[in-house]
This record gives sequence, C-alpha cells and structure tokens, in this order.
Amino acid sequence: MALPKKHYHSIAHETALAPQEEMLHVGKNMQRLTIGIPKETSFQERRVALAPESVALLVSRGHEVIIEAGAGNESNFLDHDYSECGATIVYDRKQVFQANTIMKVAPPSLEEIELMPGKQTLISALNLPVQSKECFVQLSAKKITAIAWDYIQDKKGIYPIVRAMAEIAGNTSIMLAAEYLSHHTGGRGLMLGGITGVRPTEVVIIGAGTVGENAARAALGLGASVKLFDNSIYKLKRIQNDLGVHLWTSTIQPSELSRALKYADVVIGAIRAKKGRTPVVVSDEMVQEMKEGSVIVDVSIDRGGCFETSEVTNHENPTFRKHGVIHYCVPNIAARVSRTASYALSNIFAPVILDLGDEGGIVNLIRNQKGFRNGVYLYHGTLTNEDIATTFDLSWKPLELLIEAI
Repeated sequence: MALPKKHYHSIAHETALAPQEEMLHVGKNMQRLTIGIPKETSFQERRVALAPESVALLVSRGHEVIIEAGAGNESNFLDHDYSECGATIVYDRKQVFQANTIMKVAPPSLEEIELMPGKQTLISALNLPVQSKECFVQLSAKKITAIAWDYIQDKKGIYPIVRAMAEIAGNTSIMLAAEYLSHHTGGRGLMLGGITGVRPTEVVIIGAGTVGENAARAALGLGASVKLFDNSIYKLKRIQNDLGVHLWTSTIQPSELSRALKYADVVIGAIRAKKGRTPVVVSDEMVQEMKEGSVIVDVSIDRGGCFETSEVTNHENPTFRKHGVIHYCVPNIAARVSRTASYALSNIFAPVILDLGDEGGIVNLIRNQKGFRNGVYLYHGTLTNEDIATTFDLSWKPLELLIEAI
C-alpha cells in the first residue's frame, strides 16, 4: 500500500532536522598536505617546529601530521600531547621524511637529506655560515623545493620569525646577566636593577635592533641604568619613542664606548650584520678595562660575535672568564627557553602551512605571496639564491624566471 505524499514530506523534514555529521569545507584548489616533523638532531637544538595546539588546527583542516617520537621532549611536549591533537607518532625516522612537506627548525643534515625520496617541500632555517656545499648539491639532486624560514617576510617586509627569536634573545640576555651577576655564580654579587638608596646596575647594550630594544626594555623594567650604542640615529630615536623613556644613547665611537664599558656591570652584544660576520667593536684592551666580575652576554656570537674576546660556548658549559670578566657566548640563546621559542615558531608556521594548503600547493603559494617567495632558495632542485651560489660556486637562476616559465 503506497504511503500518502504528505507522509513522505514529513519523513524528509524529520531527516533534515536530525543531527548530521559535519562536513569539512574544502576549497576548489585546496591541497591536503602530509607534514613531517622530525626530531631535531643538531647540537643543542631543543626547539620543535609545531606545538600540539597548531597540530590540532592543521588536522582540523584536513591535513595529516606525522611526528617522530620524542620530537617535542626537549620543549616538554610529550608524544601523548601530539597524539591527542590528531598527530601520527612514528618510531621509524625514515617514515617522517616520506611526507610531502618537511618542517624543521635547524637546517637538514646530509643524513636527513638521504632519507628524503625527493620532489618534496622543505621548510627549515638556512643558517648559511654553518652550511656545506654538499647539502645544496644533494637537495638539488632530489628536486627539493626548499624555503628558509629565516628569510620569509610578512606583508610589511619584516622577517617575523627572526624578529620573534630576537625578542626572546633580548629578554633572555638580561635574565642571564642577572643570574651571572649574582655571587652564587661567581659574579659581583649584584642584583640587576636598583633599589632605593643603592646605585642602579649599569647596563651597556651595543646594537639597537630587536634584540637591543627588548634587552633595554627588560633592563629598564628591573630598574637598571641603560646606555645604548648604535651607528643608526634612526634606530636610536625609534627605541626611545617605543620605550617612552629618555635613554642615554650614542653612536659607536671607540672612545665613548670604552668609557662606558669601564663602569658597566653588564654588556650585551646585540649587533646583527646584514651579510657575513658580525663586526668586532669591542677590543681586547677595552675588556681588560672592565670591572672584575662584570658580565658580557654576546648575542651576536651566532655570526662570530662583536667582542674580540668572545669564544663560542654551549648550554652545558656556557661561560668562561677572560681578564676577570664573565663571558656568556652561547649561540641560539632561544633554545634555552625552548618551549617559549617553539610556541613562537609554531604561531608563525601554522598559518604558513594553512596558506600552503589553501593555495593549492607550493607553486601557487610562491607565485601569490611575495614575502614567502623571498624565503625560497631551491625551486624544484634549481638554486635560486645568489648569495648561496656565490659562497659555494654553484650555478643559479632567478626565481622570477622559473615562475614565469610555469
């Protein structure tokens, strides 16, 4: 017996009102990515590219995230934290490198490149001073498209990841100085700052970039007396405006700098060279004139250091004494606070990965986003960075020409 037409309408209406499984919206050009996060093996690299919260965001958008077991341990992110957010935890390192998109903090080693099947996207630091020619040759042979996160720009031409790490380094440098000034670590027994009736600690900061600005802000917040040196009058004025206080400032004149160092309790080296090695602006003789037990934190040591007396140290043995002055010369200061640094990286990486998927893949993202394009140094195995080519005597082609040929 056939049911009345009205009854069919009733059933359809009830079905429409019943709870339905949510459907993931997928754009016309969206590409679902498989993202591999390996455990960092570079010396004392404790950061991880993605925090669990960012993994959850990517998984919710339809992407697959594969993480090597223990990748987040040094930042106190457990495998359980990642698996709860939808990541796949693998114990075979080779599986991670099968993903079509590899995300790392440090540059890849030759052993890691060997694990990559080829024709993938790699996002990592470039860190040219510690790279070898063989790494670029191997990446090129495997037709890898490689992006240096330290060269990616935002819409205003700012390097967001470099700035985030510089903010961390600037703040952390003052925390380190405060620790090593104390009697417990062999310092002068001073509190970094000042209290009523006691002369405030003298802090000299060389370099008025992001590191210098954040170091100055942290030192002033503790009540220290700050002197800031830089050869850019514009930067000195900008920091004064941003901090809202009248700082003692000067260009880097040897006589003026030497006079300031004699009375300094803490000196922060925060100069960043645009290319090549950081210039040495503090001589051995200037350090000899400093107070016994004073502290130098050379943040510029990543690119050679701006003190003649600086020597590279590590997180296990971070300091040494020379001329009675405590030197802290550990590269990659941000790794000391790896959890905070990992969150900072993750907050920038996650939107980049979402854009990569939404744009339909790496080719479209490179074509459509100028800031991201600035970070590309290998495009389908072709070297596109002139500085790398000049350094290692390799052939290269402008990225714009390769894009036009697509």
